[in-house]
Amino acid sequence: MISFRAPQWGMTTALATLGLVAGCGGGGGRVVSPTPIASAPAPTPTPVPAPTPAPAPTPTATPTSTFITAEFNRSTGPAQHGAITAWAGGTTGAGVTIGVVDSGIDSDSPEFAGRLSVASADVAGSRGIDNPDDDHGTNVSLIAAAARDNTGIVGIAFGATIAMFRADSPGSCATFDPAKKDSGCSFNDVAIAAGVNRAIDAGARVINLSLGGSPPSAALRAAVQRAAASGVVVVISAGNDGDSTDAAKDPNNPDPFAAGLQLVGNGNVIIVGSVDANNLISTFSNRAGTFANSYLTARGERVCCTYENGVLKVTTDSTGARFVTVFSGTSFSAPQVAGAVALLRQAFPNLSATQTVDLLLRTARDAGAAGIDATYGRGILDITAAFAPQGTTSLANSTAALPLGGSTLVTSSAMGDARGLEAQSAVVLDSYSRAYGYDLSAGFRHAQIAPRLASALDASSRNLSLGGGRLALAFSVDARGRTAALPWRGQLRLSGDDAQGARVLAARVIARIAPKTLLGFAMAQGPDGLVAQLQGQERAAFLIAGSPLDDLGFTQARQTSVAVRRELGSWGLTASAATGSALTGAPVAYNESLARGREENRTARYGVAFDRNFGAVGTAMGATWLREDRTVLGALLNPGLGGGRGAESLVVDAAASWRVGDAWRLGANLRGGATWPRAGGVLQGRGALLSSAWSLDATRFDLLARGDSMSFRLSQPLRVERGALGLLLPVDYDYATLGVTEAGRNVSLTPKGREIDAELAWRGALMGGTAGASLFYRRDPGHYAALPDDKGLAMTWSRAF
Repeated sequence: MISFRAPQWGMTTALATLGLVAGCGGGGGRVVSPTPIASAPAPTPTPVPAPTPAPAPTPTATPTSTFITAEFNRSTGPAQHGAITAWAGGTTGAGVTIGVVDSGIDSDSPEFAGRLSVASADVAGSRGIDNPDDDHGTNVSLIAAAARDNTGIVGIAFGATIAMFRADSPGSCATFDPAKKDSGCSFNDVAIAAGVNRAIDAGARVINLSLGGSPPSAALRAAVQRAAASGVVVVISAGNDGDSTDAAKDPNNPDPFAAGLQLVGNGNVIIVGSVDANNLISTFSNRAGTFANSYLTARGERVCCTYENGVLKVTTDSTGARFVTVFSGTSFSAPQVAGAVALLRQAFPNLSATQTVDLLLRTARDAGAAGIDATYGRGILDITAAFAPQGTTSLANSTAALPLGGSTLVTSSAMGDARGLEAQSAVVLDSYSRAYGYDLSAGFRHAQIAPRLASALDASSRNLSLGGGRLALAFSVDARGRTAALPWRGQLRLSGDDAQGARVLAARVIARIAPKTLLGFAMAQGPDGLVAQLQGQERAAFLIAGSPLDDLGFTQARQTSVAVRRELGSWGLTASAATGSALTGAPVAYNESLARGREENRTARYGVAFDRNFGAVGTAMGATWLREDRTVLGALLNPGLGGGRGAESLVVDAAASWRVGDAWRLGANLRGGATWPRAGGVLQGRGALLSSAWSLDATRFDLLARGDSMSFRLSQPLRVERGALGLLLPVDYDYATLGVTEAGRNVSLTPKGREIDAELAWRGALMGGTAGASLFYRRDPGHYAALPDDKGLAMTWSRAF
């Protein structure tokens, strides 16, 4: 069986400035009008793969501007197909052999210096691999692997080795006649099969067949089957019959040569059609047809340029005008893909031939009709997309999914400006088990700072109370229906859904169920205030400086609380329990998109407290066990990092107040906590997070008028004082052994800032209602050292109806 390769020829056109060229050429009789070839923009850098056995590099690639040269601009394909993405990560095809079965190669060309395999040979005779009558094989090899040497053009895989197996029938190339479309080199299937087998033996990882014509013989089919079994990718031109008027040729399917070999390739064969500079299918290119699932397109129209004596061929006419020659044909789209295969197989040595083919087809840029279609098949070669992580990603030492672009850690307000995951790089694997260096800090999110003054003044709620004796009830009702939309009111309000429906923001019921026993229930409030009421504590009212005994370091929602107090002589014993949700400090991102709201994760609290009065001095001490289902003191760690297991906390409180006569009351409150994250996966046990909050109060009664009060508070909201999460991260990946090198990394949750609040508050009767004025100052708001201090004055007035 004889297979024919369509002849190549072209007309010359004037050489443009700055290395841009124009011209035309032939592939299957193509003739095009001369127009300049413009350079495409550099692709956006993406995470680059880990080499073997060196550590995985970070997603920040080498600046692409270093690759934008006159040589690059002259080259047809690297820019259009995004090769810079691979180059910027250090991938050039080095160490990968591209087997080319064609008409020979210019072995003296500096474009292949040091990268021409010693296994190269003439498999159809004893002429050597240099062919003075034809440069088709040279041009194919240039497109795949021309050197990056600032002359001529640069190939897709400019560091790869070319193993050329000359298979043209002796004497056939010398008969080439540009006036005849059916003339040119011919190739015997026996020689092609020999070339494929020799390429396999030479260690080729990809074989390029820019050939076409009759259906392949049994010997050639067997050679391609052997290539598939040996883990070699085979790339074949689709054919140049797209605009043929020959009834025997089918332009809507790849030619019989390509079709026959794809059928025996066991998923390791790619058929390549041609597109132009605008990514439109070339008129001469055979379409995908019934082979759409294995068909890819790449630049094969007006490809630069013909060489002579190892350099770009430039001719000059009698007027002094300079010309170059470009060429067209699916013969030249195939080596674009072969070069891409070489890049992938260097960067990701773990990829099988079948995976490499699947990856290139799956990541192709869609063209024509949406999805796979009969013209463009899977689409247009996209090296940038092929080098990007695909499918589910996870840490190299874990099976838990870790979506890139999502949140890795969302901290709580107690952690302020903690460094968190700053510059913590780890190796992740995609669905093809390819290794990437990924900076986990890209998904680190600090808790948002609640605008306390706005929320305090915009509450617009009505407080209703009734009862006496054995039963007392109190409700907080939204007066305008707007308060439910304020997420930072979570500690004192219902969830948004509940509040919008009921307009009841909070409720509390206190009942005396026995002479010495009080029982309390609260909705949308934590147990702290409920316990304080059962104990009979006096608390000053402040707008900004909250009580540390109401502070867990994170916003809570959907709380339901119960407490019971029993008098034991001069002591009081109170037990409490509560359920609710920890509301994340910032919206959580998954798969590069923001969740519609902040996540809520269940919490439960169980506490016990003792109180006793010593004359004018009231004291109380208590301990609470806090269980978080998924969060760690309100912080949410991505499950892919071992998060989602929750934490246990022990919170200890102490409070004291001293009533100094009728005019003064002094108070002090202290809260300390220890939080133990539940270890698992890459999250290691590294001790507890220690936290604290405190306040000092002073109140003067009847200062300006009978019944008014002036109060001052100095306080610190709950803050993590010491502690970090311990992660055992993969920092290196070896493709040879698929082994992972791990290293411990601490994720600091201790903020640099320390918020200190000072507030002077007056409250008294005015104009038939109750008025209040507050002068406040917040240093390092939210425990952020870099934020300006927050200060202001607020005035309120309310009236009972």
